[in-house]
Amino acid sequence: MHVSAKADYAVRALLLLAEHAPEVVKVEQLAVEQDLPQQYAEGILNDLRKLGFVTSRRGAHGGYSLAREAREIAVGDVVRGLDGPLVTVRAVPPGRLTYDGVARHLPALWELTDQRLREVLDGVTLDDLLRGAVGA
Repeated sequence: MHVSAKADYAVRALLLLAEHAPEVVKVEQLAVEQDLPQQYAEGILNDLRKLGFVTSRRGAHGGYSLAREAREIAVGDVVRGLDGPLVTVRAVPPGRLTYDGVARHLPALWELTDQRLREVLDGVTLDDLLRGAVGA
């Protein structure tokens, strides 16, 4: 699995919003506190808004906030929402692979890898990360 910069930045942004919840956080503050390029942060927050993870408010007192409680947002949902399936082989999900001969069982390994990644990432919420309860 490759964790994209977009997914990493998105989880970092969501964690900052979770830490400040229910307050609204300006993009500038988020960019400075998480050392993210501001334009990139704006794009990611817009994507997260479209996916239903954040809400936005316009105006002088505007910014972003979580659309749901931090305990209701699993990291796996965020990663899949932004990057698609967790495991692909040449852009094909493991369940759609078939090989012949000696490699015929290899798709089962890729499916197991996908399953385990889903278990880990879907089992950790933003709240878990804020509390340091990863793997506990």
